[in-house]
Amino acid sequence: MQDDLFPDGADQKRVRVVCYACPVRNECLAEALDNRIEWGVWGGMTERERRQLLRQRTDITSWTSILCPKDASR
Repeated sequence: MQDDLFPDGADQKRVRVVCYACPVRNECLAEALDNRIEWGVWGGMTERERRQLLRQRTDITSWTSILCPKDASR
């Protein structure tokens, strides 16, 4: 599935659906946002969507703390 998750341009929106049922979707998205990963679909978001979110929420320093709270597993 590696190539499926790193499509070109318009195909990114098509492959996002792979992420929707993934049990680690939030962790994946947090990793991409915290580390400013520029390519591919991560956590169901395209690179363009992640850039927009990062521009809108410059106040957030740790996406992991928001998307993956430790007490959610209790």
